[in-house]
Amino acid sequence: MAEGWARHLRPDLAAFSAGIEKHGINPYAVRVMAEEGVDISANDSKLVTELPEMEFDYVVTLCGHANETCPFFPGSAKRVHKGFDDPPALAKELEDEEARIDVYRRVRDEIREMVKGIPASLEE
Repeated sequence: MAEGWARHLRPDLAAFSAGIEKHGINPYAVRVMAEEGVDISANDSKLVTELPEMEFDYVVTLCGHANETCPFFPGSAKRVHKGFDDPPALAKELEDEEARIDVYRRVRDEIREMVKGIPASLEE
């Protein structure tokens, strides 16, 4: 969702998302982003090692596990952690479909606000 928001709200930035494991694109994430007019259906789940070789200004982790296991990035990239709840983890405990979607909507909106505030939101 963060990459989708960055590309939608801040086309002046080169935004890439990756993780330490591939999980695929979550259909709930695709659905709630589409509600806001952001199509992430063609995005793919990629590893950090699959990112283009370039110097990054920022490396931003969004979940605790990523923050703890984020690999070293050479160069002058500033590493920033912005913790958000993990929608799949929270949603799996819920039986009600609408409650699951609401978790994704809440986190989607929180990520949107962080992205809208870049670069200031990365300096806090």
